[in-house]
Amino acid sequence: MDIRDRNITQLLSELFSLKDKASLNLNSLAYLPRWLVLVIDLVVVSSTFIFTYLLFSGLKSHYFDLLNSGFMLGLYLSTNLFFFWWFKTYSGIIRHSSFIDAIKIFFAESFVFLFLFLLNTLFLFLKNEQLFLNSALLVNIVLSFSLLFFYRVIVKQVFEAFIKDSNNGNLINALVYGADANAISVSNALVAEIPSRFKLLGFIDKYNTHESKRILDLPILSQRKKVSVIMRNMKAEALIIADKGLTKEEKIAIVDDCLEHNYKVYTVPIISDWENQKEISKKIKNFQIEDLLDRKPIVLDNQMISSQINGKAVLITGAAGSIGSEIVKQLLDFSPKTIIILDQAETPLHELTLELQHVNEFISIIPVIADIRDKNSVERLFELYSPDLVYHAAAYKHVPLMEDNPSQAIFVNVAGTKNIADLSIQYGVERFVMVSTDKAVNPSNVMGASKRIAEKYVQSLYFNELKKNKGTTKFITTRFGNVLGSNGSVVPLFTKQINEGGPITITHKEIIRYFMTISEACQLVLEAGAMGNGGEIFIFDMGKPVKIYDLAVKMIRLAGFVPNVDIKIKEVGLRPGEKLYEELLNDTSKTMPTHHEKIMIAQELIEDYVFVNQSINQIVENANEYKHHLLVQRMKELVPEFKSLNSIFEILDK
Repeated sequence: MDIRDRNITQLLSELFSLKDKASLNLNSLAYLPRWLVLVIDLVVVSSTFIFTYLLFSGLKSHYFDLLNSGFMLGLYLSTNLFFFWWFKTYSGIIRHSSFIDAIKIFFAESFVFLFLFLLNTLFLFLKNEQLFLNSALLVNIVLSFSLLFFYRVIVKQVFEAFIKDSNNGNLINALVYGADANAISVSNALVAEIPSRFKLLGFIDKYNTHESKRILDLPILSQRKKVSVIMRNMKAEALIIADKGLTKEEKIAIVDDCLEHNYKVYTVPIISDWENQKEISKKIKNFQIEDLLDRKPIVLDNQMISSQINGKAVLITGAAGSIGSEIVKQLLDFSPKTIIILDQAETPLHELTLELQHVNEFISIIPVIADIRDKNSVERLFELYSPDLVYHAAAYKHVPLMEDNPSQAIFVNVAGTKNIADLSIQYGVERFVMVSTDKAVNPSNVMGASKRIAEKYVQSLYFNELKKNKGTTKFITTRFGNVLGSNGSVVPLFTKQINEGGPITITHKEIIRYFMTISEACQLVLEAGAMGNGGEIFIFDMGKPVKIYDLAVKMIRLAGFVPNVDIKIKEVGLRPGEKLYEELLNDTSKTMPTHHEKIMIAQELIEDYVFVNQSINQIVENANEYKHHLLVQRMKELVPEFKSLNSIFEILDK
């Protein structure tokens, strides 16, 4: 290569390097101090003062008497200084100059003109001579205003140009769905944000009412075609859904359409819900799988729940788990006197305690490390704190693990529940609310059967005690399906697998499950617990069932990948005890409606307490001996509908 070519290449490289450095420096440049902005403004008005004098001198007119030039300049600058201070024209950040800054400067310069004009008139009246030429003063003021605002606009535009240029390669080409006030506010914020994250290409209007108009000098596109077609035509990469008038069904349809064609979709909260409107793009987040559940918001009877909880001592077992911890957090809204959080897992309980430490100083949070299998330690807790309400969420719930360890399922899910239930009777607890599962319905695994046995026990115990004492503890069972985001659910597992580059593992392509969010599940637990009269098994409306394969596909697309191309989906086969379809009712059961549309009562056969209690004692004895086949056989005798699937215990059903 010729030496001159090398020099040219080196020069170009240095120029681009300097440009990058300029962008970086501008990006990290601190704001100018106020005094420096004020000095610049005074230099500007001094320059216009001199320029006006020279302009009118060239026209054979005199702005002022040259012999008094020092006095006149001082008068002019001091007047400007006073009104700059009065209207705080120097307090704005130059790079963020706006219409408000123009108004401040306009008023400041207008008052300068008015003051000097009145002073000139007074001087003419008293001494019959003028300090300066009024027409020249007006020209001077107009020039000052123009230059003061013009240099602010120049600084702002140069700054934005450098920042946008440095970030241009990283911008996401996006369309905004919506043309209402919320969408316009979001777009304004995104356009003004520095550094930018999105390059807005236009707006999609589902009402087709603004087609010939523009917003922020961007086109408004009518939704006469599918959103994905519009995005392809506009060469957009992402859609920001900012229309607050969309129904849940419309939003899901738009998201599905975009994901199907590998477009990114973002959601943004309503502007009025923002605590801090700085760093706008951080408010714009990817859709979570929870956002796409086809479910209506839950409306709680807060007054009824509050009447049950306000001022009471509440015990939550399994409080450090995903369901238990959410129950604890929701209970805080109803002002209990004391919340006893019990769990045998030390670290999660410690973390929950730290999280709740300063939430509400009027509610006493008492963490207790204990195991519900140890009746003596739990009884000590009842003696000390005399809980009025018990929410029993402690359980072993992983199906394959419990299939391999049936004794442990009995110790915790059956014997542990029996311990808490018996102590609730003994110590006069008002209400006992047990969290159960849809796997207790026609169980196909040890875990589900153990929960069904626990349901039978608390229900039969209630009706047995009711014969002796009308004021006994009210035992209430809540039964629901899979909870999104809970420990062990597929959503965090799939998220982890996607982050690791795949593959996502599913047990069977046709497997179907009901889902609800942790928050929804716990809201309904509180509602059912408050409405129950005792002995009920409440089941929750879980919405439409979801195919796990479809869930995996949607999560991959939400993460911005192509299913089975970027992230593989691998079938690994059904696990021991796992069904293809979960149920919320036994084959022989019926439901009764309640005042809450999402909560129903399952009409299950009520077992004789003596029979259930004796059977459980026998099962616990078998569990202590770790005679697993005999143990599971006893469980099947107590729960006749328990038929093992894909398990070593299938032989017991023959």
